[in-house]
Amino acid sequence: MNAELDLLVRLGDYERPQDVADRAVRAEELGFDRISMGETTGWNIVPPLTLIADRTDELGVSNDVISPFGRSPALLAQTALTLHDASDGRFRLGLGPSSPAITERWHGESFDRPLRRTREAIEVIRAVYEEGNPAYEGEIFDIAGLNYERERPENPPPIDLGTLGPKATEMAGRFGDGWAPQLFTKDGLEERLEDLERGAELADRELSELRVSPIVRGIASEDRERARDLARGTVAFMLGAYGPYYGDSVAEQGYSDVVTDIRDAWEERDTDAMAARLPDQVLDELAPAGTPDEVREWVEEYAATDDVDAVRIGFVDGMTEEDKEATMEAVADLV
Repeated sequence: MNAELDLLVRLGDYERPQDVADRAVRAEELGFDRISMGETTGWNIVPPLTLIADRTDELGVSNDVISPFGRSPALLAQTALTLHDASDGRFRLGLGPSSPAITERWHGESFDRPLRRTREAIEVIRAVYEEGNPAYEGEIFDIAGLNYERERPENPPPIDLGTLGPKATEMAGRFGDGWAPQLFTKDGLEERLEDLERGAELADRELSELRVSPIVRGIASEDRERARDLARGTVAFMLGAYGPYYGDSVAEQGYSDVVTDIRDAWEERDTDAMAARLPDQVLDELAPAGTPDEVREWVEEYAATDDVDAVRIGFVDGMTEEDKEATMEAVADLV
């Protein structure tokens, strides 16, 4: 496989931040190129990332995603530069507008103009990177500026955007250094890459200058039907219950009837019915789930998509530690 292999973990699966670092050490042993994790309403993401940086030597360190509604742009820059130093330059900062639920019900902010806020946050972060000062006058942020107290690196952390829609993905191509989308079929990914390329062209850049690392959630097991059942439940929940954006994105990829059926089941909070309404065809397009050979074949084919630089493998709900180890080992054979 020519593309790199990333591992996406969920902080909620672990008892202590140190346990996340244990997973990262194992990922490095297996040959994964990078590890990443998201932040919602659980742990602050920075301590686990710092532990990972300290306990690994070559493994790349990323996050998916930190919201500019939850941290000021200057703090985002500080966080990135701190993790850059902790990891000896292996950190990539993941940003994204997040969701109305997390923004409003956790951070207490209004989910107003998320794309504009994300763009301005990137510009402020780059101002700190380049000038050591967040001074900025924009439509969202108006910052007088102070000087960063430490020496700035020559190669500061790249900024990856987790986006789905065409305008947001164009923004990623124009202002970001990478793109980490989620829940795209191969055909849907190829179509959205056109928006990413258009954004890169607006910035007078080549698409090859961005790291494209789509996220897929899967499971490899000799118990094929159980693996598929677990993956089906996770994907259906993400389409029907996990905010509007994933479902809207998959609907636009040609599966609006499926998404509508799943959402109807969620109205009754019937998770079994949600899973039952996800056809095999759609599951197979969105998730690598089955035997180790099937999962390897799926990931290898997905990674062969033009302009994909890495595939970021995440787990599904209900997996045991043995399932996770088996899945990591299965895809690591592609390295």
